[in-house]
Amino acid sequence: MDGDQEPEVAQPEQLKIVDVARSLAAVRPSGDGAGLIGQLRELEDLKSAAAALQARLAVSFDLIQRCEQRDLGMPAAELGTGVGAQIALARRESPAKGGRLLGLAKALATEMPHTLAALETGQLNEWRATLLVRETACLSAADRCAVDEELAPDAGTFDGAGDRSLIAAARSAAYRHDPRSVTERAGHAATERHVSLRPAPDTMCYLTALLPVAQGVAVHAALTRHADTVRNTGDPRTRGQLMADALVERITGKAGGIAGIEVQLVMTDRALFQAGSEPARLPGYGVVPAGWAREILLADNAGDTEQDQAMNVWLRRLYTAPGAGDLVAMESRARLFPPGLRRFVQVRDQTCRTPYCDAPIRHLDHILPWHSGGPTAQGNGAGLCEACNHTKESPGWSAHPRPGPRHTFQLTTPTGHSYLSTAPPLPGAPSPGPRPPEAPPPRHRSELRHFTKARKRRPADTELTRQERTLLATSSKLPHPCPTRRNRMSSVPRAATRKVRERRILVLAAGSPGSPWIALAVARPQN
Repeated sequence: MDGDQEPEVAQPEQLKIVDVARSLAAVRPSGDGAGLIGQLRELEDLKSAAAALQARLAVSFDLIQRCEQRDLGMPAAELGTGVGAQIALARRESPAKGGRLLGLAKALATEMPHTLAALETGQLNEWRATLLVRETACLSAADRCAVDEELAPDAGTFDGAGDRSLIAAARSAAYRHDPRSVTERAGHAATERHVSLRPAPDTMCYLTALLPVAQGVAVHAALTRHADTVRNTGDPRTRGQLMADALVERITGKAGGIAGIEVQLVMTDRALFQAGSEPARLPGYGVVPAGWAREILLADNAGDTEQDQAMNVWLRRLYTAPGAGDLVAMESRARLFPPGLRRFVQVRDQTCRTPYCDAPIRHLDHILPWHSGGPTAQGNGAGLCEACNHTKESPGWSAHPRPGPRHTFQLTTPTGHSYLSTAPPLPGAPSPGPRPPEAPPPRHRSELRHFTKARKRRPADTELTRQERTLLATSSKLPHPCPTRRNRMSSVPRAATRKVRERRILVLAAGSPGSPWIALAVARPQN
């Protein structure tokens, strides 16, 4: 070593996040209540610190990706494409949520240092930091920094304050610094009006409308007046029921609510024709009870209420592979997916196939691109939302089919991380639980038939023999045997057959006749 050279100092080993996680797993609960509350508070502070570190890492990752994309020759307007989607996959969130998290991270790291410091020290959690960023989104970078310095969340300004108090303080500070931008934001909000639909428990849903306040109040007042008027005439329905029924009738033009649209139900043949318990699936909603689905499709619709309405029902038979329950393959030689194959893939995928993304399917895309020799087949097709389809075409992204229990493909990001996407199980797919009891052998059935005939010939008060009691008890514990694939349609109960004939059901075959099948029931109101 040279005499003028400084002695080498050993660098401390960098702490890895996985080591922190292992240390947390070794923590044991405290022995008293005060200690448990203290541990809960410390863990909450640790979650906030982890969120702050995630924000810093996201900003650094965005900078690295932009530099790499610029070196690849991407236009300046397209720099940053796919960064939010990669962050979303890493955080197990949807791509839309990933974009919002990246925007939050940029705002905290570059324009709101006091809020980021409060997040690091546990004085704010990630949600409250998001509220502050959201309420100052309309401000310029300088004004946002000024608001952040005025509120000073890291100085304990919001200790004990609720979300509403925090939002009110942020809005007031933003208006003081730039009233014009806040006013313009309120005017621009009217352009974001929309209607959305979300599933609710028990085959219900939430129909939500984002409207300007004057229009929203007017709609609610009109529905309230209508409900009060009808209730005064003696209608037994509640005010809420009357308002909901009036909303449906005024929008659709029909009391029943279904006006010239298709309601598609996916269910097994056993659930439709043989009163099976396998749940059905309603696209855009999710899983529904089989009994409810049968009631919709096979009801007489001849009740006394004016909401009853006859339906025309069609069935499309979609065959599934035995065991795995995946749909049997279909393919086309065209580049674009034909209507039949498009419907086939939509039934299989249900929602966007990007991991953690539940957005509706807007595009059907080739997993292996068409220009690279990828066929137009169900095995090479995937339903994607518009944003995920565009992201998949960005430089560095790739996808390849992979073997799996059902249709599976692997999505690879520009950093080399891979994520598997497996199609959701269809109705009737085998479950990992215990298998149901097997059907009784044919001899047992013949004995049971002989017992039934003999019982009819004897007096009603005749006591059963021991053998007859054993036979009857055994048969009551066993399920009705599933018919074979050849005579499955011929064993449909007469009542269901009559309903099918009255509803003019048409069965379109697609696949191998030797496979189990599910029914895609399309219901339209009769003209």
